[in-house]
Amino acid sequence: MERTSGQRKHLIVNDLPGILSEPDFRSTSGELPLMVFNNSRVRKARIKAVQKDKNSSNTEFLLLTRIDPHTWQIMINRSKRRKPGSRFIFADGLEGEIVEVPILNKEHRSTEFRFLRFDIPIDDDWLDIHGTIPLPPYIKRENNETDSERYQTIYADHLAGKDLGPGASAAAPTAGLHFTNELLSRFKTAGIECVFITLHVGLGTFLPVRTEYITDHVMHKEVYTISNDTAERINAAKEAGRKIITVGTTSLRTLESAYIKTDYSDKNYTVKAGEGITSIFIYPGYHFKFADVLFTNFHTPSSTLLMLVSAFASNSQDKGLKLILESYAEAVKERYRFFSYGDAMLIW
Repeated sequence: MERTSGQRKHLIVNDLPGILSEPDFRSTSGELPLMVFNNSRVRKARIKAVQKDKNSSNTEFLLLTRIDPHTWQIMINRSKRRKPGSRFIFADGLEGEIVEVPILNKEHRSTEFRFLRFDIPIDDDWLDIHGTIPLPPYIKRENNETDSERYQTIYADHLAGKDLGPGASAAAPTAGLHFTNELLSRFKTAGIECVFITLHVGLGTFLPVRTEYITDHVMHKEVYTISNDTAERINAAKEAGRKIITVGTTSLRTLESAYIKTDYSDKNYTVKAGEGITSIFIYPGYHFKFADVLFTNFHTPSSTLLMLVSAFASNSQDKGLKLILESYAEAVKERYRFFSYGDAMLIW
């Protein structure tokens, strides 16, 4: 979708190397764009247990963030009923207990989340054996063997942050699921530069906005890392006037969080290398500092992601939302698939 005119075209992802070589995506001097991908891996964070001393069926837990060596922030079925002190038995006889954690940050106060303290620390090796990939709740089936690969980008860094609490994602950066090794090779052949950042996706990104005013909605924090080499390449591309194409909302949010001003204007910024934490909430009216083009999936209603793409479509709240909803309506008419395993759109 072209933002200025609202013109829409129906294309396929496999044609991207040619599409991104066209004049619309080149700098004024004819240079090709730079693409930014999120290489976070998805942790096998879904585990099951039975409640101790209860004749109950399996209860499903989703591990989100490790608070300390024993304690995790989690999502659990019927979370409001899960009271502190409730104990559960997991695989290998491992036990854990719902606990109160005295955390003052607003993003931890949601009723969707609880805290689980295991009797001994668990790591990703344990989860690789006993856990499963956390498919989105709208996929109404059990995991199968193919999901371990299908719900993981082909460029996911399986060593980054291994065994560290925030060192993986609770959900896939799904825009990246469209890319294959062959397609990445074709970008290289076409002369389109690709770089990788890491943002570990938390489910807070996908929670619906329930507040009356969007400014009252609190985004959950997510950890990101940008290497020195990647920051230098992004900054060099920006300085040269080349287009920055963010693959997925997570890549976009990372760049829009990891910046420093180079002067007192509101126009000149550089990406800062290193590790950081983002809780940025982007909605219409936001001024984008780095992203020129966004490649993204079709998102769920009332989500912060739908607000983000509306903001990217136009600085005007009404116009941006109108363009996105018109595009979504056309996608429905053309029988596109939505959400994680669905189709994608390119906004420029």
